[in-house]
Amino acid sequence: MKDLNLIIAGVGGQGNILASNIMAEVALTSGYDTKQTDTLGMAQRGGSVISQIRASSKVYSPLIKLGQADLILAFEKLEALRWAQYLNKYSTVIINNHRITPTSVNIGKENYPEDKEIISILKEKASRVIFINGNEYAINLGNIRVLNIFMLGCASFFLPFKVQIWENVISQQLPSKIVPINITAFNKGRKEIQNVNF
Repeated sequence: MKDLNLIIAGVGGQGNILASNIMAEVALTSGYDTKQTDTLGMAQRGGSVISQIRASSKVYSPLIKLGQADLILAFEKLEALRWAQYLNKYSTVIINNHRITPTSVNIGKENYPEDKEIISILKEKASRVIFINGNEYAINLGNIRVLNIFMLGCASFFLPFKVQIWENVISQQLPSKIVPINITAFNKGRKEIQNVNF
């Protein structure tokens, strides 16, 4: 059973915690011992949110050591960069190609890095850096709120969990009336990640 150290990073309001709960439950259902922790920024909406999920035959702590993340799933570009110190040369980073400008940038205290700078830094640290237009896909599916499940679909392609388990857990975690669109979003994410060159 391979050790898995997984990070989901985003900002408040993007569904980070739900995505984290689903990923942890999928790992548990797949037979892994799993630990999870979520850290929320100052603001519920707009503040940085990071979730750490560790899965293995036995896990003693939910915290991932620096340089030990197998996968970072980022719902926003700057959030991928914020947690780059957890990457190593075998890591995969999947980034929603979307910008949410922090308050510090809006008031002129800091600059938001250009895409080429973000890519350059991440590619120095990870083996795969994948940008995907998650917001665009979610909107085309009819609801921006399925972004988190779409992005989980992208991440699932690199994880050893069966699709049926993902779909079952998604169905259990969400109200029945929104399950169909979220299952569609998950499978769309799996499909789209396969069309990306990495």
